[in-house]
Amino acid sequence: MADPQEESKPLLSRVRGGSGRDHPEGAPACRSVQVGPGTTARRDLCLDQAVVFIEDAIQYRSINHRMDASSLWLYRWYYSSLCQWILSFTIFLILFLAFIETPSSLTSTADVRYRPVPWEPPCGLTEGLEALCLLVFAADVSVKSYLVGWAQFRKNPWLLAYLVVLVVSLMDWIVSLSLVCHEPLRVRRPLRPFFLMQNSSMMKKTLKCIRRSLPEMASVGLLLAIHLCLFTMFGMLLFTSEKDAGQDKERLTYFRNLPEALTSLLVLLTTANNPDVMIPAYSKNRAYAIFFVAFTLIGSLFLMNLLTAIIYNQFRGYLMKSLQTSLLRRRLGTRAAYKVLSVTAAGEAHPEGVGVKPQDFLHVLQKVQLNSDHKQAIMEKVRSHGGDLLSADEFQELFDEFDKRVIKEPPPRPEYQSPFLRSAQFVFSHRYFDYLGNFMALGNLVTICAFLVLDADVPPEDRDDFVLGILNFVFILYYLLELLLKVLALGLRGYLAHPSNVFDGLLTVVLLVLEISTLAVYRFPHPGWKPEMLGLLSLWDMTRLVNMLLVFRFLRIIPSMKLMAVVASTIMDLIKNMRAFGGILVVVYYVFAIVGISLFRGVVVAPGNSSLAPANGSAPCGSFEQLEYWANNFDDFAAALVTLWNVMVVNNWQVFLDAFRRYAGPWSKVYFVLWWLVSSVIWVNLFLALILENFLHKWDRRSHLQSLTGDSEATSQMTVELLFRDVLEEPTEEELMEKLSHHPHLQLCR
Repeated sequence: MADPQEESKPLLSRVRGGSGRDHPEGAPACRSVQVGPGTTARRDLCLDQAVVFIEDAIQYRSINHRMDASSLWLYRWYYSSLCQWILSFTIFLILFLAFIETPSSLTSTADVRYRPVPWEPPCGLTEGLEALCLLVFAADVSVKSYLVGWAQFRKNPWLLAYLVVLVVSLMDWIVSLSLVCHEPLRVRRPLRPFFLMQNSSMMKKTLKCIRRSLPEMASVGLLLAIHLCLFTMFGMLLFTSEKDAGQDKERLTYFRNLPEALTSLLVLLTTANNPDVMIPAYSKNRAYAIFFVAFTLIGSLFLMNLLTAIIYNQFRGYLMKSLQTSLLRRRLGTRAAYKVLSVTAAGEAHPEGVGVKPQDFLHVLQKVQLNSDHKQAIMEKVRSHGGDLLSADEFQELFDEFDKRVIKEPPPRPEYQSPFLRSAQFVFSHRYFDYLGNFMALGNLVTICAFLVLDADVPPEDRDDFVLGILNFVFILYYLLELLLKVLALGLRGYLAHPSNVFDGLLTVVLLVLEISTLAVYRFPHPGWKPEMLGLLSLWDMTRLVNMLLVFRFLRIIPSMKLMAVVASTIMDLIKNMRAFGGILVVVYYVFAIVGISLFRGVVVAPGNSSLAPANGSAPCGSFEQLEYWANNFDDFAAALVTLWNVMVVNNWQVFLDAFRRYAGPWSKVYFVLWWLVSSVIWVNLFLALILENFLHKWDRRSHLQSLTGDSEATSQMTVELLFRDVLEEPTEEELMEKLSHHPHLQLCR
């Protein structure tokens, strides 16, 4: 017979018989026992469970974790701001180690001709930092594994992979120390981005979608390969002639052999070497243009765009699916919290399961980690219900407040007794005064552009900055006057309540400091104003800095233009909600950069130090040496990142293919072609498709809601989740209860 104290445990007990559930069969819920010495402890446990469920709902987290008192404390501590900051900093640190460990990137230039010998950290320095990071990750995977339970851990491939990566990294770290940091290859370095991926649910979801789209992308890739191979064979047959000099030059330059021909047409697929590849044959006979035009039409304009269309078609539902999953998690968390809190109300003054007492919810809300503005708004909404119990629908509606961006009321304006000051306050707080400021900023920008055009051919040491200096001085005085008048009209708190005013004010103060510094060091401007350099910056440097800040200040006009403001806010929402794709790009860059360092470190040598690196004067036109691409190499991590970026842009990437073929060998083309496929073909097309998906959906939704509400500002204050709420499918009651009934660590009386 079961222990009576064990029966009193409300929602959780220990796993029995390896069943994978953390409660005994038939364990009663919180309302099973309403009297006894443990009633208060059980009630506190239920309230703590509700707190965690609500926090899970706010953050769209899974609720499938342990629910006993000690696990709840550990769970909240793990997701606290401090703990998550430590984990994020650890991920950043272990990724940043690639810049300072051997080969170090701590030099001013990556050019092999001018780069000094970099500082290399002593053995044990970066390894010690890496050991601390691995300890944090070991604690992270241990806590995660404990909270989800052994049964869930065995089913979670990400946690299993997390453990494997940690073990491999630790073993490789031990090998490094045993070889005194002279090991030829560090296996753990390309594995480091995994720590970034496993910590982001959105990146996992994105990776899953990419994996599902690979079959369709592979089908188009196969068509591209067939297209490339067929035209390569046609080209090798077409440009082989003993009599035609044009054909012979085409063959020797671009179709010498099969690898060269494949490379030439692959580069032409990206249009990077067009029309260079066509010119030798086309110069002799215009009919040869048909071959190259047909290849470009079929490959670049049809198949490549078809690939983009396929990726867009696969991901067109990605945003909706993601939001639908988030909505399900939100509803599941709120329903679980409702069930737990409604249990505490049962058996007291109300029938069983009729709702949640407002005072219980307010008590729980005080413990929830939530923005104070949202918390205050929800508390006011709860108090408006009086003492009536909250039904399931009312309880769920409260959580819609989380998706609303609270718009704070601006502080009250100063009240002046003088009629003159009241009139001035009205004038300087009017929107037309803002329009005047925008007009002045535009005039400032036009004057700077005019002087840049007039002085384009004048060396900096011969320029006379007298007129521009006077104009900048006048404009800065106006900006200062504008700042003071707005503070007079709105008050200091009212002025700082608007982000655009903070932006203006900060730049105005910086410009004023720079202008005063210029006057103090170089005196007031006068004709022929070209003093010698004094202090840290020359007059020309200070003038350039002031002009750059004045141009940057022109961005203040964006909030004043409604259409531009909506576009800008939509772009900012895209950036915030597409961080996962940026993270995927970071992972790809990191892995390819580490692999590139292992393969090509030291192969690019300065001219004159090797027979493979001729002097610039003897190098062929358009070659790596003649273009002085010496800074594009894989001698350190920072240089590798820039080189990969230049190849991803595919402008002149045939220069890289040719140079590394000569310096490292023909097999190097495999590396660069793989990078082109992953970055330019897959990722860039994926990013383009997702931008179209997100932007079109959000633009349509904002336009639709604006037509209903008539308020563009209100629609711009909505989060993405609330913006699409009316087009998402609400989970049914049966679906929610079914998922709650299969919770591995929670048992509700049913």
